[in-house]
Amino acid sequence: MARALALAPTRGAGTLAWVRSSGRAEAAVVLEPELPLSAARLAFLAAANALADALAADGPPEIPVESAWPGTLRVNGAACGAVRLAAPPGCAEDDIPAWLVVGMEARIALTLPVEPGERPDLTGLAEEGWEGLTAAELTAGWARHLMAGLDDWQARGPRRLSEHFLARLIDEREVPGQRRGIDPATGDLVLDRDGVRISRSLREALA
Repeated sequence: MARALALAPTRGAGTLAWVRSSGRAEAAVVLEPELPLSAARLAFLAAANALADALAADGPPEIPVESAWPGTLRVNGAACGAVRLAAPPGCAEDDIPAWLVVGMEARIALTLPVEPGERPDLTGLAEEGWEGLTAAELTAGWARHLMAGLDDWQARGPRRLSEHFLARLIDEREVPGQRRGIDPATGDLVLDRDGVRISRSLREALA
């Protein structure tokens, strides 16, 4: 993220920065949105979808790949990575940002100094069956799925983007009688139950 943020003002859209590492994948892409910042934040959802799709395409089909609000990657129920977003400092919600940066990170292998089973809330991809996956391969897959998702969002609008994200979001998924949605103007998570609506701000979650 730091490298992409440094390059964003001069290199522009499509710039990709990534880390070459055996233990983790970390990458970020510069975007140049045509929407106000509030609506352009839906690019964060596209980045989360892309990371999950890249892993689901090459991993064990029986291992669930999910998200916890707003962008924690969960593999087989444990935290394995995250998605991030950054905008130019001081950009107002109703201004079109000169650039955005979306980024992802994922543990290729769990390298923390802990005994097996000591931290069941954390995992690595190798531990869950993604044996042989490299940071370069995951970065390339994430970038491909991200570009496809952004193209689909531009062509079809935000509905499919939001539905795709919600399908993997574990938050409030099992609450009887509750409906979940994404506000297309802000990216906020909207919960509606018995006529009572509650919003979880994407802006505040990313702050």
